[in-house]
Amino acid sequence: MLSSILVLLALGCLTGVTTVVFGFGGGFVTVPVVYAVTLARADPGVDAMAVAVATSTAVMVVNSLVATWAQHRAGRLRRAHLWPLAAPIGVGSAVGALVATAAGGTVQHALFAVYLAVTILDSLLRRGFLTPPSGTPARVPRPGTTRAVGLGIGAVTGFLGVGGSVMTVPLLRRRGLPMGEATAMANPLTVPVALAGTLVYALWGTGGAGSGQGHLGSVDLVAGALLLAGSLPTIAVVRRHVGRIPDRAHAVSYVSLLAVVLVVFLVL
Repeated sequence: MLSSILVLLALGCLTGVTTVVFGFGGGFVTVPVVYAVTLARADPGVDAMAVAVATSTAVMVVNSLVATWAQHRAGRLRRAHLWPLAAPIGVGSAVGALVATAAGGTVQHALFAVYLAVTILDSLLRRGFLTPPSGTPARVPRPGTTRAVGLGIGAVTGFLGVGGSVMTVPLLRRRGLPMGEATAMANPLTVPVALAGTLVYALWGTGGAGSGQGHLGSVDLVAGALLLAGSLPTIAVVRRHVGRIPDRAHAVSYVSLLAVVLVVFLVL
């Protein structure tokens, strides 16, 4: 029990770092961690992956809101890129979360790994992420395209409980934005994903069935509280230093972290 608490607190700190530096909000760290902790408990009737995804979305609500305020104060948010995506992402996320409650944790587990692998390969093999075009202004796409893209991002991230960063950061990066701004805007774009997903998982999720107290639907309230206890103080510290990371190093470390998470998740 004590080891699980310490692991959740420690990984909460890592979640705080990834929230500010990469805009993850916690999803790619919290999903494998809560999944492993839930499996270790071996509670009857509990779908470990469903609980992990649901708890991840709940943690992201708080992390992304706190980080959004910090990024706003730092002047790193661009409304022209931000607001057209927000509402479609929220709608898509609610749909994705509803589908996830019906699909179950086994499907989420497989698609989570596939999604990570595809994202890593896309970032490495397709031009525009590691080194974006220089000397050209950032492109703002047409509203119709933005709405369609937002719905797709919301559906995928709501289904997997990972926030919007892993799709919005590459998208904004290829539009010509530096990593500092692309990852900063992933935080507010994670808010609608997290809110919609948490509502669905809390009201209709059944992953925590049979586990007794400490769950709201599929959300593990105890694990979420421990993760936040580690992440929130870390966000307050890291936000002061994130602007000092060189652009290419920021992009390379983003992909490297995704690769580490994929390896860890495959061996769980």
